[in-house]
Formats: sequence, C-alpha cells, structure tokens
Amino acid sequence: MNLVTILDIGIGGLLIGGIYALIAMGLSLQYGVARVLNVSHGEFIMLGAFGTWTLYTILGINPLVCLVIVGPIIFVIGYLLHRTLFRSLLKSSPSLPAFEGKSMLATFGLMYIIQNIAIIIWSSTSRGYSFLSSPVDLAGAVFSANRLVTLGFAVAIGLAFYIFLARTRMGKAIRAAAQDPATAGLMGVNINQVLALCFGFGTLLAGLAGVLYSMCFTMQATMGLGYTIIAIIVVVLGGLGSIPGSFLGGFILGIIGQIVIYFEPSLHLAAYYFIFIVLLMVRPKGIMGK
Repeated sequence: MNLVTILDIGIGGLLIGGIYALIAMGLSLQYGVARVLNVSHGEFIMLGAFGTWTLYTILGINPLVCLVIVGPIIFVIGYLLHRTLFRSLLKSSPSLPAFEGKSMLATFGLMYIIQNIAIIIWSSTSRGYSFLSSPVDLAGAVFSANRLVTLGFAVAIGLAFYIFLARTRMGKAIRAAAQDPATAGLMGVNINQVLALCFGFGTLLAGLAGVLYSMCFTMQATMGLGYTIIAIIVVVLGGLGSIPGSFLGGFILGIIGQIVIYFEPSLHLAAYYFIFIVLLMVRPKGIMGK
C-alpha cells in the first residue's frame, strides 16, 4: 500500500466520517438529552440534501449559502415537532421508559410520512448536481474540490457546536438537563424549552450534514433509514450521550469503511454492523461513554 493509496483511504474516510460525525452528534443530542431515539433522523439528512438540490438547480443558490438557509428551516421543523408531538407524548406517559417507547414508535411513523412526502415532491429517482468538481492533487492523490470543502465545513461545524455546548450559557443548561433534569429544573432551567431545542439542534445537524452530502454524492428519497442506522452505530461507538465521542466515532467509522471498501466494496456495511455487535458485547459504553 503506497502513499497515494493511504492518502486516498485516509482523506476519503475523513470526508464521509465528517458527515457521519454531524449525523451522530445530532442523534446523540436527541437521545442523550431529549430521550427520543429518533428513527426518522436520517430523513432530515435527506431533506437537507434535497432542499439544497432544489435551491441550487432551480434558483442557482450556492450550496454553501444553503447551509444558512436549509439548516435553520430544518431546525424549526425539529423544534416544533418536539413542542407538539413529543411534548404531548411526554405528558401522557406514566414514566420515562414508557415515553421512550412511545416516541420511538412515533418516529417510525414520522419516517414514513416524511419519506413519502419526499417521493411525491422529488420522486424516487436519484438526484445530483455538479459543484466544485475540479480536481485537486495532494501528493499524487487526486480529490475533487467539493470533497475537501465538505470535510473542512464538517469539522468546523462539529467543533463550533462542541464549543457552543461547552462555553455558552445555553450549552451549560443542555448539559445540566442531560445529567439531571429534575435538579436542573430546580436551578431555573426551562426543561421543556431545553428538550425542544435539543431535538431541534439534532435535526439542524442532520440537515447540515445533508447539505454537505449533496455536494459530493447523489441522493434518493429513501436514503434516510440507512443513515439513521449508521448514526446509531457511531453513537454506540463514541459512547451514548457523548458529543465528543460521536464526533470522534464518526471519523473512526468513516476511515474503517474506506479501508474495507479498498479491499472489498460490498462488505463495508457488513463491517459497520459487525463493529456494532462487537461493541455491544465487549464495550457497550463506547469509547468515551460513562
């Protein structure tokens, strides 16, 4: 394996790993704080991708500008979903485990609703566009410029969100609600608001990942479930509820996937599931879980 091959695997793995990291950070936030195992999480990636495709192909809006258009719209959708659907389920549930079960079943229905609406709007055929497709040579390994830009933005968004959680007042309220919601409420934290914001931030990160995804890959209206499963694997790999763990786990899984693709492309999904099963057996708390 020469240097060019190593660079090709490494940078390719970091590219898809950056997208995995954003997806998993969003799911980790939704389940770790809002206690919603969002099976429809991947549909918001799909919405982000198709929203960008529509804005670029019809209105000519730069996909990077779409980050600040599509992202906030998907955040609002997620926020309102929690304030209405999941808040109602929480009120009607006799216990937290009952709410988790109800909310997971609700997200299954939400997944099919969003997916079928997307098929009606965009059809079930694959879509894609060309953006920053010029080649860039890195020590003999050639990559399209859009992939390198995607990697840079994925890292920047992930780090910015981590700093937001670690340094801001709202970030501290979110971490307090994740550790002990009852005590956080006694200390003046508006728990209902924080839970809704966490769900909204989760859909926001998924939507931003979808925008970046659309710059490099084709998309289908039925793509969501596969990325939800990958997000679950990354969350378990990084550690349930650990945002840094999800960020790191996304890059690790991306690199592992590229290594497997180099030797046998048809086995990369099987490798992901194998890692998932081994983790559950050997280290269920993940890399950075407690």
